[in-house]
Amino acid sequence: MSRQTEASGEEKKTGVSFLKGSFLLVGLLIAMYMTSQFFRNSVNVIGPDLAREYDLDARSLSLVASTFFLAFALVQIPLGMAIDRFGPKICLIVPALIAVAGTLLFAYARTYWELVAARAVIGVGCSSFLMAPLAIYAERFPPSRFATLVGLQVGAGTIGSLAATAPLAWASAAWGWRSAFLAVAAFSVVIIILLTLFVREEAEGKARRAAKSESLGELCQGVAAVSRIESFWPIFIMQMISYPAFGAIVALWSGPWLSQVYGIPLEARGNILFWMTLSQVVGLFVFGPADRWFSSYKIPCVVGALVCAAVLSMAALFAIPQWLVLPYLVLMAFVFGFSPSLTAHGKSLFPPALMGRGLSIMNIAAIGGVYLQQWLTGQVMDLFTPQIISGVRIYPPESFRCVFGLLAAEIIVGVMVYSRARDPHPNRSL
Repeated sequence: MSRQTEASGEEKKTGVSFLKGSFLLVGLLIAMYMTSQFFRNSVNVIGPDLAREYDLDARSLSLVASTFFLAFALVQIPLGMAIDRFGPKICLIVPALIAVAGTLLFAYARTYWELVAARAVIGVGCSSFLMAPLAIYAERFPPSRFATLVGLQVGAGTIGSLAATAPLAWASAAWGWRSAFLAVAAFSVVIIILLTLFVREEAEGKARRAAKSESLGELCQGVAAVSRIESFWPIFIMQMISYPAFGAIVALWSGPWLSQVYGIPLEARGNILFWMTLSQVVGLFVFGPADRWFSSYKIPCVVGALVCAAVLSMAALFAIPQWLVLPYLVLMAFVFGFSPSLTAHGKSLFPPALMGRGLSIMNIAAIGGVYLQQWLTGQVMDLFTPQIISGVRIYPPESFRCVFGLLAAEIIVGVMVYSRARDPHPNRSL
């Protein structure tokens, strides 16, 4: 049988797999991931309200937002070990319960440090909402479909980010942001019950884990083995720069930018961020299968990253007119959709026995990078002296332009490093 015939058979097998109940599986995994996306971006919308209620400056607000990502990143290595040892299902359910507890703590927080602690607990809880589904996809579906599934998981899951825009702004105005978080906690409980009842792991994966019950030392050695794989570090560095640059904008600074530079009120900001996030969803779906179009992981990643750097540079070098703000943010969100190809590029390096650890370490780059970017850009913002107007700190437009310029420069450096990575796309051998 030729390789092309094998590939064709693989495509048919993938289609049959979807027809045999995978819609329910993928739907539940996406629904759980939606909550993580909501939590990532929610501070952007309610940030001005938190700053007013708790008297927060830029550094303090950035800590509230970024603590989620720091806690998320810190547990990725033990999470990857657990996925390879115990399987992805249990590593999805237990953290989800932790996320519910953190959500309740956030909703009832009375002090600034309770907010920070709650964000940390939520970050730990959400830590598996992408990695565990990707491990399930890696077991159930052929490698040629992985990037498409990543795009579907992240793209459809980003509906949760949509909920953290206009709907959150509307709910906050109507009932308060605390009630909105209680509603998300209730939604999460329902999804946890359904995941417990209906998600099944592949027998082959369970048998492999049972046959190779690694000790703690062997699990740690696997982590070190991942870091020694050829091309791991160039992809890791690109992952640490690319999505985090967008995360710093969409999850933290776009709301203050719209509010403080353009004077756009809460509900209007929510509407703009809604269209921005919807554009991100479209971009993720468009870029999801892009690696198969080019038979390459690197081409869509490099092209997408360079366009992102150019878009960010526009806001750094020029004052964007208010009538262009919406299309500008929509364009930015769309071109950052290349991340599924980058994730698939990283996954292509790892053997099955190291898949959980490999994907989790790559996720450290993405989520830990968001923490670093939000912390770093918060430091940049506080290099400028804000005005105090009605008890609110208003930063000058130049501070936001510096943030955009810094992120653009980082992406260019990331592309230079990433260009050294090998490109083992399965279609290149056909």
